[in-house]
Amino acid sequence: MKITRIPKAINQRWVHHKSNQRIQNLSLQVTKHQPDPVGAPVIFFNASTRLQGMSLNAAYSLLTAWSLRLQGVPVIHFVCNQGLPYCMLGSVLNDPLDPPPCEKCITQSNQLFRNADVVWLNKNSNLTLSQQIENLSIDQLSIFVYEGVPLGELVLPAIRWVLRCHHLPETERNRTLFKRYIMGAFNTAQQFETLITEKKPQKVVVFNGMSFPEATARWVALKHNVPVITHEVGLMPYTAYFTEGHATAYPIHIPDDFQLNENQNARLDAYLEKRFKGNFSMAGVRFWPTIKSLSEEFLQYTEKYKQIVPVFTNVIFDTSQAHANVVFKHMFDWLDTVLDLIRQNPDTLFVIRAHPDEARPGKASRESVADWAKLRQIEDYDNVVFVAATEYFSSYELILKSKFVMIYNSTIGMEATLLGVPVICGGKSRFTQNPTVYFPKSKIEFIKTTQQFLDSDSVEMPEEFKTNVRRFLYTQLFKVSLPFDDFLEEDRVWQGYVQLKEFDWEALLPENSDTLRVLSDGILAGKPMVLDR
Repeated sequence: MKITRIPKAINQRWVHHKSNQRIQNLSLQVTKHQPDPVGAPVIFFNASTRLQGMSLNAAYSLLTAWSLRLQGVPVIHFVCNQGLPYCMLGSVLNDPLDPPPCEKCITQSNQLFRNADVVWLNKNSNLTLSQQIENLSIDQLSIFVYEGVPLGELVLPAIRWVLRCHHLPETERNRTLFKRYIMGAFNTAQQFETLITEKKPQKVVVFNGMSFPEATARWVALKHNVPVITHEVGLMPYTAYFTEGHATAYPIHIPDDFQLNENQNARLDAYLEKRFKGNFSMAGVRFWPTIKSLSEEFLQYTEKYKQIVPVFTNVIFDTSQAHANVVFKHMFDWLDTVLDLIRQNPDTLFVIRAHPDEARPGKASRESVADWAKLRQIEDYDNVVFVAATEYFSSYELILKSKFVMIYNSTIGMEATLLGVPVICGGKSRFTQNPTVYFPKSKIEFIKTTQQFLDSDSVEMPEEFKTNVRRFLYTQLFKVSLPFDDFLEEDRVWQGYVQLKEFDWEALLPENSDTLRVLSDGILAGKPMVLDR
């Protein structure tokens, strides 16, 4: 019998239809069994993680909201109804100025928030604002303030993320996109201000706080002294990180007396063994399809030099970069400083490694380290090897052959420390809040310290660095990354998208889920959102 394959588009619609049926059924059960709402509401807002289907972060906020409703907590979903002239996900589908697919998004919103209390973010024009920004340059738009709202500052990280670059070219397309985002941000600010004033919520929960609609809502809430919780995808599969700070900065508190016990050490070692082989993923994405050993040709080339120093870079438009730029203006400013050190130390082999995410299909950088290397004519330096984002050789083997490692704010700095190799860091990172790497506090100090490392016979690494990395990494992986795998599974259509598993509504009660108990205590009582799994 001939078997006919189901066309991809039909399969996609079928999978999402079945997923939405589960959502509808569970939504009805939540509505049926929720007590009469009492007290001040909690507002949820997430406009930047999905258009159709259900992403991880959309699922995290929905499940958390359902759990609160089942405890009698009033929940309001602030939901976009064409209130943004352009949105971030719509901008990255094809051309940034293509109209966003509002119809599909609103259809999905109606599925997700059926039977819920919804306040819609609607269209609204503002001729005065439009006229004020009409002839502004990119630089002027970046610092633009209107009626006390720092719209340029709120929108800038989103523009960089959408355009995949840090330095925004002065083009009509980019100015138009920036202006449309500013219009959307101010519309969000006005309508969220009304919502906050009328409903007087006890808490606001938003996606990461860096994407411009949610960043604007966060700014408005904080102006009214309403605590805001942000959330992001955790480092382990199907986990989420919730915090009252910026989720992308990972403001993790580690008690001074916390030390890993034997079981915790074994658990961390098992994770690291997989990671050092490249066997890990985040938000449904596996960055390393394979890892190759260092070639004989490369190893022979290194013999010409006194020492090896790898230089690990980041993706310039990533939202973490907004937190990283405290010593240098940006990563390329740091790389230019590194290049000066390269020129002054011809007896050292520097290996500049582009981040693998820099070339990810659909998310490739438009201002890349590869472009920087070409512009700076790196190939003319005998003591530099440039490794492109698509070259999957083992960074860990390279680290073990190195005198020390240079990073901007890459998490590979933690792994180098665990491998016993000292690290000097150019940008603030999630792990520099504790002594884990050398992190000079000024550009001059960075140059001086790095040159001292290059000149010395060896570089010492305090033992506390390794201990603190293990404490931080264990906390990040297994304590603040809250598991949702009891509720979610891959939708098997889109990478990073999920569907609900089969479970009863009672599973969402805090007494039946450690994750939802921790989140309920965190949102309602301000307790630490930490769970040792």
